[in-house]
Amino acid sequence: MNAPSAAPSVWHTPGHTGRYRERVFAARERLAGEHADPRGAQQRVLADLLDFNAATEFGGQHGFGRIRTMDDFRAAVPVQDYAAHAPLIERTAAGERNLLSADRPEVYFTSSGSTGAHKKVPVTPRFMSTTFMPFYFAAWAPLIEHFPDVLDRPDAVLNLKHDPLTAPPTTADGRPHVGASQVDFGARFGEPLSAEPGTGAPWATLPVPTEPGDHLERAYLRLRLAVQSDVRCLIGINPAMIAAVPYQLNLWWPRIVKEVRDGTLGGLPHGTPDPDRAAELERLMDYFGTVRPAHVWPRIRALFCWTTGVASLYLPALREEFGTGVTALPAPVAASEGPVGVALDRHASAGSLVVSASVYEFVPADQDLAPDSATLLPHELEAGQDYHVIFSHVGGLYRYAVGDVVRVVDRVGGVPRVEYAGRGGRSDAVGERLRDAQVVRALRTALTSGGLQLRNVACRVEPAANGTPRYVFAIAPRTPWHESETARFTAALDRSLSAESDGYARFRGTGRLAAPVVRLLDTEAFARDWHDAVATGIRPTQVKDRLFRQDDALWHRLTDRASG
Repeated sequence: MNAPSAAPSVWHTPGHTGRYRERVFAARERLAGEHADPRGAQQRVLADLLDFNAATEFGGQHGFGRIRTMDDFRAAVPVQDYAAHAPLIERTAAGERNLLSADRPEVYFTSSGSTGAHKKVPVTPRFMSTTFMPFYFAAWAPLIEHFPDVLDRPDAVLNLKHDPLTAPPTTADGRPHVGASQVDFGARFGEPLSAEPGTGAPWATLPVPTEPGDHLERAYLRLRLAVQSDVRCLIGINPAMIAAVPYQLNLWWPRIVKEVRDGTLGGLPHGTPDPDRAAELERLMDYFGTVRPAHVWPRIRALFCWTTGVASLYLPALREEFGTGVTALPAPVAASEGPVGVALDRHASAGSLVVSASVYEFVPADQDLAPDSATLLPHELEAGQDYHVIFSHVGGLYRYAVGDVVRVVDRVGGVPRVEYAGRGGRSDAVGERLRDAQVVRALRTALTSGGLQLRNVACRVEPAANGTPRYVFAIAPRTPWHESETARFTAALDRSLSAESDGYARFRGTGRLAAPVVRLLDTEAFARDWHDAVATGIRPTQVKDRLFRQDDALWHRLTDRASG
């Protein structure tokens, strides 16, 4: 079991909030200052990673000592994914040194790959200081600049992704193998200011024992404690975690109210019984029938999570669950393997490329990635286009195809601003090669044309009655759709998919793809499905929105309780 820890939070240390603000704003100013010479910054990153890691096994095999230019680097190192890096990563995790990086990893971030297997992403001290920490601190600047009250009290922020472990799993060399949200950067990397907003709240380290794999119980315990605080902001990064909160409040409401009244937490004595707050919570349910986060925490001002991809379709309505005028600020465009973009202002979806973090290359998203793919550099990108992301950094990942696609929104100071557009894979039943981003844009167009809203959506390919493949869309509407609305939406979606994808249009025209079908689910279908996934032991941070769901078991888990 995870035992409670008595260690005090740095957020209770006098002067910490002021020092934290200074560090965050200084990091943002540093990144913004690098926009004056982005090409120079990229060349310096390349020179540093080559020099630092020249004597490694990988550096020796690829002639790092002889590389001087980006063209040299491209010629010496192929484009690679995690599988290509994995043999050296596994040897490093088994205790060998000097393979990918001259630094010994202090921790391995876990990340679920497309196969569901957990990656081991090596995290070295040099990577943390040069690649990770500058963007990590800068990411919080828009939140604390425009919503300063979120730092007024440690319990003003409900940080849903913060999930510390007292006994984390380790690799063979004894290093923790955990999610980034489970690492104490202060203790592990000497960064005492790195604790995120919300990590000093009473629920940040739970005061009662829990089973490490019982993520739903821990989520309940945090909500149970948080209903007695004046929460101003929720941090989720993964928007599916924030989308689950309204469902969880109503699912667990009787238990929450009883424990507040009795002064218990998970059935154990905790704090002082609070019959007044319990009565207030009961009145909310009696009056509204369905409890919304805005009723429980009427002064919520901001949500911090990814705002693009599938989430862009449901966030406008989800924000209303948390209150009128609540702002959704975009979390960084990043993966466990490294950062890509970070918002330096209040742009709703995009962040500036972090030009001092990694060497970045891009490939047009409609092209397949290959070891010898021709790549574009940041200054060659075009606004309004989608690209595969490839990066190289001092932590030991080289020309690494992270598997994500970004869309270039615009440029600020010569640096492209990018937003996450979806995974790099495709749905390809007959050669249509549909990407996440194309389907999301088509869905948005079709929803807008009919004035409709949804809570979430997924799709897959199934055969029609005559055997011709067709796309089936499972949609949880925000409010009921009339039959005529659904029919108009389906036709509009078919047209929009054809407009987004020449392949889809071609195969619809030749009859090799049948018309799409919309299957309406009940409004809570995706929330239940998210809970079902978390109940299997998957960490909530890793249960993300997935548009394409071809797996039969996962599809039926979602759709078997369809209402229409």
